[in-house]
Amino acid sequence: MSSPLPKTTYNRTLLKRVYDFVKPYNRYFYIALVLSLLLAAISPLRGLLIQFTIDKGLKNDSSRIPDWLNQWFDAVSQSDVMKFIIIISMVQIGILILETIMRFIFTFSTAALGQLVIKDLRNAVYKKVLHLNLRQFDTTPVGTLTTRTINDIESVNEIFADGLIPIIADLLTIVFILGTMFWIDWQLTLICLVPFPFLAIATYYFKESVNKSFTVVRNSVAKLNAFAQEHLAGMQLVQAYAAETQEYNKFRNINREHRDSNVKAIFAYSVFFPVVEVILAISLGLLVWWVAGRVVDAPVASGNVGKITAFVLFLNQIFRPLRFIADKFNVIQMGLISSERIFKVLDNPDTLTEKPDTEQKVKRNSNYRMKGEIEFDNVRFAYVPPHDVLKQVSFKVQPGHSLAIVGSTGSGKTTIISLINRLYQHTEGHIRIDGMDIEEFDSEVLRLQIGVVLQDVFLFSGSIADNLSLRNPDITFQQIEDAAKWVGLHDFIMQLPDGYNYNVRERGATLSVGQRQLLSFARCLLYNPAILILDEATSSMDSESEQLIQAATEKLMAGRTSIIIAHRLSTIRRADEIMVLDKGVIVEKGNHDTLLQADGAYAKLYHMQFEKKEVVV
Repeated sequence: MSSPLPKTTYNRTLLKRVYDFVKPYNRYFYIALVLSLLLAAISPLRGLLIQFTIDKGLKNDSSRIPDWLNQWFDAVSQSDVMKFIIIISMVQIGILILETIMRFIFTFSTAALGQLVIKDLRNAVYKKVLHLNLRQFDTTPVGTLTTRTINDIESVNEIFADGLIPIIADLLTIVFILGTMFWIDWQLTLICLVPFPFLAIATYYFKESVNKSFTVVRNSVAKLNAFAQEHLAGMQLVQAYAAETQEYNKFRNINREHRDSNVKAIFAYSVFFPVVEVILAISLGLLVWWVAGRVVDAPVASGNVGKITAFVLFLNQIFRPLRFIADKFNVIQMGLISSERIFKVLDNPDTLTEKPDTEQKVKRNSNYRMKGEIEFDNVRFAYVPPHDVLKQVSFKVQPGHSLAIVGSTGSGKTTIISLINRLYQHTEGHIRIDGMDIEEFDSEVLRLQIGVVLQDVFLFSGSIADNLSLRNPDITFQQIEDAAKWVGLHDFIMQLPDGYNYNVRERGATLSVGQRQLLSFARCLLYNPAILILDEATSSMDSESEQLIQAATEKLMAGRTSIIIAHRLSTIRRADEIMVLDKGVIVEKGNHDTLLQADGAYAKLYHMQFEKKEVVV
């Protein structure tokens, strides 16, 4: 996404938003910063001690250390050389142990901080996804949202574990070591830094190349996730139409794009690291050349031996972080690109809008029980404006009555039931329940009192008990068992391995269509809704399953407001009123007999569909 802000400003804005998730864990952040400073401060010590040891061994006093320390080591080394070596070795080991402990705490703090941040960030993203309007899932592939919730958030973790704070530590280390080198010999330091402009140029091109490649990699990963998830879910259709070859070729093309992007990044790494090694070798060569010239001019300058040794170590300490600092900048950039995508999800305004508690008449945790009166007042709705699916629809269902909605495919039947429980937000008009606009209900209160049984039953992988209760802690096992008995499902469940703990697998793959629909009826019964919605609920059932559920359906509908979308003649005949939709407009209303006598749209549908079914039967 192109930003109207300059890139640096925009990145700073994204980092600030990411840091908002860091604030609850500031102690980890500050611990890492303090340790990065301490680690940088002690990084030159080993080089200085090596120089000092060599200088003392060669009886040279050129090392720049305090006089009192120099005199003390002189006294020790003159009296006992072995004692001097042991003391120096112990100091080196002590510094190494201290550095190791601090680096462990530093690494743990940055990694822990990253994990804590992405935990909160992932929770925030998933909570946001749960409350997005369904239109978002109509237009956005599920695999894309999966990538945002999993892969992209993991990239944000790398900002802390391998990016921002490690870069600060590396830069501080370079500053302290360069400062030490200038303090020891500024001329020699400048000679060693002659190749650094070439390193800066190589680092820039490496960073830009890898950045472009990783951007494409992230996009191709999202495509791979979306494609794989969609086609694995639709594998039955792919195999039924022998489309394996075509779908495989599509997958190969997406995967090739992913591979090519990674290969470009690998090529950049393959070029950059040898270039860094060459530049280090040039710096070392210049170091030797400069010192050799000075020795020729002044052979007595034996102190150069310790200095050369220290500078070799210093240069390696500088080049070690420089090898990876450009890569770490890319890690930050990838993390920022991922965070931009994540914040696009978090900033998505297409969510269910709740009225403030002060304006809501029916709030969460209230004991309100709906009577069940439903009213549509000039309701208009479009999935994609301005193409209206419902056009000025008005009707009313009295409490305890039933309304059957019929019409051709695409007439708006399912849209009506989606609007009742606010899965979509209507464009114009009013939808009222018990005389109150549905926006005056807390959405949780509204939906818990509207039971929906759909033709395409969705079951989660897990036990039958969990799928019936949806893991609601207020529902007891006894209630689950009673609901299953009510729809005649208990005996079947008890024949399964583990009974109510039987794992139905993803989407209920181990159960038949009829068994899944019986489970959905039991689930609806378990929640004891005031309003019942049946959307083609028995259309896929065999005769035996339908007989099992018929009695339970009549019990469930008794005393409840019911809206039925069905092609079964017996279900429609029992409805108190039948409403005929055509292209989003109500064309007829009345009971079965009245509409047949009117010889209008309902009679036409009846003669086209229902009489044929009766003949077949």
